[in-house]
Formats: sequence, structure tokens, C-alpha cells
Amino acid sequence: MGKKKIADPSLKGKKPVHKAPSAVTKRMTSNPGKIGNKLKRSEMYGKYLMEKKKKKSDMRRQRAKEAEALGEEAPEKEKPRTLENTREVEATMVRPEDDEIVADEAEDEFAPYFADETRPKILVTTRPRPSQQIFYFIADLQRFFPHLHFYPRKHYSVKEICGFAANRDFTHLMVLSEKDKVCNGMTISHLRVNEGQVTAGPTAFFKISNVIPSTDVPNHGSATSHIPEMNLNGFGTRLGHRVGRFLGSLFPHNAQFQGRQVATFHNQRDYIFVRHHRYIFEEGKEVDKETKKAKTKARLQELGPRFTMKLRWMQEGTFDTQFGEYEWIHKRKEMDTTRRKFHL
Repeated sequence: MGKKKIADPSLKGKKPVHKAPSAVTKRMTSNPGKIGNKLKRSEMYGKYLMEKKKKKSDMRRQRAKEAEALGEEAPEKEKPRTLENTREVEATMVRPEDDEIVADEAEDEFAPYFADETRPKILVTTRPRPSQQIFYFIADLQRFFPHLHFYPRKHYSVKEICGFAANRDFTHLMVLSEKDKVCNGMTISHLRVNEGQVTAGPTAFFKISNVIPSTDVPNHGSATSHIPEMNLNGFGTRLGHRVGRFLGSLFPHNAQFQGRQVATFHNQRDYIFVRHHRYIFEEGKEVDKETKKAKTKARLQELGPRFTMKLRWMQEGTFDTQFGEYEWIHKRKEMDTTRRKFHL
């Protein structure tokens, strides 16, 4: 027989109290950046991301329930902090109704294009000894820019091509550079001398990235010969206005609306996203309560190409690397002091 268990002297005369185990809240996995083992760190980091995503979705559902319960008294949605809405205030930011800017733009070298007094005519060429792939990009540009004509570079310098183009009534020169058979740079020079101007210009160099040809755009359409509408968005500073007007001068300003095509230059964080769309209006499924008619919806179809531009420098006059004066040049170490400082 086994020995009888003797209760502890401190428990004599007391009944044991049975308590249900309390619910233990699961602690969220901390960021496992300090774990030395690579496999364990990768595993824990995956769990950390999943828990973080689940917590975020739970909070979103909770806020939606609270808003539904409160009805009209629900608080407004919080705006997320982004680099755009927290950007540093630029001293040259243009106000909507600035008479000085309006007067300057009415007399600059791009005013005849925006008044539809002058139609652009663009000559495009490449670097010496181009690859075959660059010609597919030029074909896309010819469908994007009206009145764009290709001439082979051969052995001529850019200054010689500027003189050749100006003598044949071209208004702009576009020179494409490439690396690893992909376009990585675009130099655009304005060749027409406006009244009251001594020289032509300006000339700008843009870094090109993320080039996607028309054939690789999902569900792409085919561009027609109609002159597209222009959409210049996000150019807020004095420099931004100048760059926007420079890009706007590449298109005629007598848009043919029956083509329903739009060329977009969207500036965001000094990156200019270039897109080409066709729009169509169709009746949706929702019905307007007042008119009892189906609401009209707009649908977009991308035509291509897609690419991104970033301004590196802008020079007065036509292309001149030796004696040309720069209006603006991007100096990364001096200008990009914070991630919230933008120039366009």
C-alpha cells in the first residue's frame, strides 16, 4: 500500500480553490532582425509579416463596424501619411492665380504651341551604331507623338543634326540613348526661335526607365492617327511648369476628340510617368434615383508604350556640352538632402 499524502500545514482548514485558467493574449512576434540563424530568421520574419497583416485587417474591420454603428456621426477616415502630402514646402511653388507666372508663360517660347499658332514637327534619331531593339521603341513613339519623323544618326554630331533639322522646319530634336539594348536616355532640344528670342532652346535630358513596349501592355489597343488630348498632371513649381510646357509643346493643341485618345505626363516625386490611353463612355448597371436612367461610366484601354522620365538637366539654347549654360542641373548630394524634397 502506498503512503497517504499529507497536506501541507499551511493548507489545513482551507478548501482548495479551483480557478479556470485565464485567457492569455498572444503576443505579436517581434521583428526578428537580431536572430543570427538565417533560416530561423527567415521563418520568423514570415510569421511576423503575416501577423502584422492580420492585425491590420482586423483593425480595418473593427473601424468599419464602428463607422456603421455610428452612422452619420462616424469620424472621418484618417488620411495616410505619404511622401506627397508631407513634402517640404518648395519656395518656387506656383499658386493657382499668379499673374506674374501667367504673364511669363504668355510670352515664353512655348506660347505659340499652346495657342495653336505653331504645330510641332519632331525629328528623332539614335546614338551612333544603335541596336535593333531601339527601333521598336521608335515605332511606339511614332504612334504616340504626332508628326514624329525618324532619321538615321550615321556619323553626324548632335550640333550638326540641330542645324540640319532647323533648316528643314523641324521644331524639336529628340535623341535616344541606350544601354543593354534598352533606351535609357532622351535628349530633347527645342529648335524654333520665337519672336523676341535671340536663340532657340531650351534643351533637356531625361533619364528613361521602365520601358514597356505596346505589345507587352496587357489588353492593349491599337493607336489611331487621331491627335490625342493632353494631360499634364503634378507639375507645381516654376521648374515643373517649364518642364510641363516643354513636354506639352511636343503635341499639337488641336485635339481630335473623335479619336478619344489621351497622352498623359503624370509627375509624382519628380518621376514623370508617360501613358497613352483610349477612353469610352458606356452605361453602367447603377441607376440614378432622380432621372431613373443608368449612370454613365468611363472605361480606359491602354494603348502603350509605357515609360518613366526623370529630368537630369535643362540647358539654355540648343545642345552644347562645351559652352552651353544650364538653367537647372540635378546635383544629387546637394539637392536630395531628404526624401521629402521634390523639385517639379
